[in-house]
Amino acid sequence: MSHNRDVWVSQRAYSLWESEGRPEGRGESHWMQALKEFEQLELTKASPDGQDLIEKLKAAGRLMRVYDGVVPAVEDDLQLKAAR
Repeated sequence: MSHNRDVWVSQRAYSLWESEGRPEGRGESHWMQALKEFEQLELTKASPDGQDLIEKLKAAGRLMRVYDGVVPAVEDDLQLKAAR
């Protein structure tokens, strides 16, 4: 896991450096920013099926309902937009 983290952080820090015009002496700040971004991504990572996120939202009272299929309102909304 640490290897994957280091690779991700290195690539992100390089991207930040390039996006700022390749300034000299900013390597450490780019690395720290990339590391913070990686940590935030890890904190928000859900399980492959998303079930852990659903359970957390239910517990927090922030999940209104779970859909088992296609939401018909989306189809109706698309039809309304097409009619305009």
